[in-house]
Amino acid sequence: MSGDMNTIGIGFVRTEQAPTLSPPASTVGVIGWVRANLFAGPVNTLLTVVGVYIIYLIVPPLWNFFIANAVTEGKGRAECLVEVPGACYPYLLARLQQFIYGFYPEAERWRVNLTALLCFGSVAWLLIPATPSKSWMAAFFFVAFPVLAYILLSGAFGLPKVATSLWGGMMVTFVISIVGIVVSLPLGILLALGRRSKLPLVKLFSVIFIEFWRGVPLITVLFMAKTMLPLFVPEHLAPDQLLRALIGVALFSAAYMAEVVRGGLQAMPKGQYEGADALGLSYPQKLIFIILPQALQIVIPGIVNTFIGLFKDTSLVTIVGIFDFLASIQSSLTDPVWATPWTAFTGYGFAALFYFVFCFGMSRYSKFMEERLARSHKR
Repeated sequence: MSGDMNTIGIGFVRTEQAPTLSPPASTVGVIGWVRANLFAGPVNTLLTVVGVYIIYLIVPPLWNFFIANAVTEGKGRAECLVEVPGACYPYLLARLQQFIYGFYPEAERWRVNLTALLCFGSVAWLLIPATPSKSWMAAFFFVAFPVLAYILLSGAFGLPKVATSLWGGMMVTFVISIVGIVVSLPLGILLALGRRSKLPLVKLFSVIFIEFWRGVPLITVLFMAKTMLPLFVPEHLAPDQLLRALIGVALFSAAYMAEVVRGGLQAMPKGQYEGADALGLSYPQKLIFIILPQALQIVIPGIVNTFIGLFKDTSLVTIVGIFDFLASIQSSLTDPVWATPWTAFTGYGFAALFYFVFCFGMSRYSKFMEERLARSHKR
């Protein structure tokens, strides 16, 4: 009997590891991804079919207009005046300088290029995680760069004066959006802190400011800045038209930014405040080193969403007579040299691509930062 038991034990106890089996082919690779993401149930399958049908309706006409039937060479409307609809790219090339600089004097456009180089170089330095000395670069971008940009673009210290009425195109779009972003974020943080303050006057002022600007459409703000602001200040002190739009856009965006930041502050656990108090930190130290870094990390999607909305809303300044990128395209459509049925579609398609590239870039960077911060927390 003992021998039988030993035989049974030896027969059913494995002494070596079983070979690893490959997963089913239907769960890995392209087939697995398609089944998991496109056909994972009746509803998902229906949405996939509808999406494919919408792509079928949209993509081929766009491909034909912007790629297959596009006109790439020409000096006027004769080459672009074709029966088959197609983009007129010679028109874009002929008007590209106007789309970028507006009516900024051609001899002084190096100042715009230098300002853009300093701006995008500083932003890239701040956004790339591996770059050193970010605090110094942040000080330059938020303190020194605005002064330097104003001197370069407007003219001072020997540089010829260039009136803002000559500014235009992408230049004005970037000026409005960057100023709005740089001003709205710190101002929004202060307003969010003020709304949560225990001081009644500070809280009341913050609430009134936020609710007023959130209750008024941006286009109304721009019209008020254009027509009503000069009524409250002496004529010789009234800011020019572009500065009025900058102030209106920055204050409007700051109100929305304040609510985004306030959401992050309210999401912070009470233990973080108590831990900072236990360390003996002062109120400013608690905010700067403990609370704000975590709160802002929580609301990165909301902050970037506000930035994207601000960048797109810069196109509204066209309505109040500011010659931004969209206005430069609209004005070029009246040129009889390029008057064809397809010129407007080409210009507005170029505008759509311009806004999409920058907004999509901000969105992807936001996702990258979220994933990077998430990995650092998992460690």
